[in-house]
Amino acid sequence: MCSLARRDHRPMLAMCATAAGMVAWQPAAGAARRGLEAAMEDAVAGTERNVWGSGVAVLLGQEAGQPAPCCPHGPTLLFVKISQGKEDGRRFYACSACRDRKECNFFQWENEKVSEARLSAREEVNRSCRPSLSHRQNMERYKQFGLLPTSKRKFCQECQQLLLPREWGKHSGHQVLSDLSIAHLQRPSQLLCPLKNKKTNAQYLFADRSCQFLLDLIISLGFKRVLCVGTPRLHELIQLKVSREQESSVKSLLLDIDFRYSQFYTEEDFCHYNMFNHYFFGGEAAHEICRKFLHQEKGEGVILVTDPPFGGLVEPLAFSFKKLIATWRETQEEDHSSKELPIFWIFPYFFESRILEFFPSFSMMDYQVDYDNHALYKHGKTGRKQSPVRIFTNISPSMIVLPVEEGYRFCFVCQRYVSSGNQHCEICNSCTSKDGRRWNHCFICKKCVKPSWIHCNTCNRCALRGHACESAKAGCFICGGAGHKRSTCPNLSVTDRAGK
Repeated sequence: MCSLARRDHRPMLAMCATAAGMVAWQPAAGAARRGLEAAMEDAVAGTERNVWGSGVAVLLGQEAGQPAPCCPHGPTLLFVKISQGKEDGRRFYACSACRDRKECNFFQWENEKVSEARLSAREEVNRSCRPSLSHRQNMERYKQFGLLPTSKRKFCQECQQLLLPREWGKHSGHQVLSDLSIAHLQRPSQLLCPLKNKKTNAQYLFADRSCQFLLDLIISLGFKRVLCVGTPRLHELIQLKVSREQESSVKSLLLDIDFRYSQFYTEEDFCHYNMFNHYFFGGEAAHEICRKFLHQEKGEGVILVTDPPFGGLVEPLAFSFKKLIATWRETQEEDHSSKELPIFWIFPYFFESRILEFFPSFSMMDYQVDYDNHALYKHGKTGRKQSPVRIFTNISPSMIVLPVEEGYRFCFVCQRYVSSGNQHCEICNSCTSKDGRRWNHCFICKKCVKPSWIHCNTCNRCALRGHACESAKAGCFICGGAGHKRSTCPNLSVTDRAGK
């Protein structure tokens, strides 16, 4: 099976786009000195930088004369070089999912004429990366596997495959788990080894604390169906709840790019899906399963929960989510056209402005989401060591109850739950902290800033003590003007329009 990108949450790294338009990661200068947050925020500001010294923007919804070419991860995305806010280069197609050209080196100019020989070779590569067994075949194997006595249930950790007795000989010498119980099979995210290639498919899974909180919150809000986009552990917890209760109040469907889950879930419970190009690997049949799930009860009682790779571009993610929203909206009557599909988008807080560009109705909650197998994204730590991952949602903040026992409290002015360190600013008339620490109000900037920041008269803004003012003097990447950076450029919408 071809390795697929899904989890890409990496601290202390800065992001840059490669020549093929895929997101790669390199050590951030001064990351160790400034800490996780500063390094990651620099990554956000540099998502469109690349080896050319300019930027790369993804073009979505373009009127194309022909469909986008496909790589092993489905239809590719169209990119263009951006210089000073304008298109300044040929357009090209590159992989939507992988950010390491060693994993997927697809590259094609938009108007390039591809020979038959090259098309044939490309199809052969795509075919060779497809799973050796179909989803249906995996389900047939799972039925046979479930009938075996516990002593004969084995799982190859090297091949990441359930083994039937006739296959034991082929895996002799491999590291094999034996005596698998039903409980093991019901928790596949604990059985499967997380993918660890940091450039393409590092997988980080919700800690039990965050996963249980999400499920409890979903149930308390009255939702009956959960579309889990890239959240296998939440799907797993819901499926476990269904198996234990005769009439569970909630059901789920998992859309994920990790095909290994097809060994454990039926075609009605799991769809092989790429969230960066809204591609169902199972074709129209899989798409129809998702459509029926969203259309049940005329679209009522369903919520979309997603935990995308942090290294992925926000634009294609938003584009795919809007496709899912459009599918859900097919059930809505004309007088309800203003209704929104409820969504929980789990992402770092410093992507807030990017998410709000595409979903203005979203709000960011203070709840810190943590991960089981991540050394840094853990709840309970203080300062910059705490998890920067938050929940963005279009559900009214007043309805999102956060656990008081973990230090969250309700702000009656803001009408929402906030972290204990997030103090209400009377001047801003808001609880302004984003990272859990108490922020200070700057009267010159007319806003609250991080406690470690001071006002710099040279830059005319607040920044870290000891920062390099020359970077601000050098000019803006978008417009070339002095005195500000790309993230605060008044002409930022130029690039956004190219992306949209």
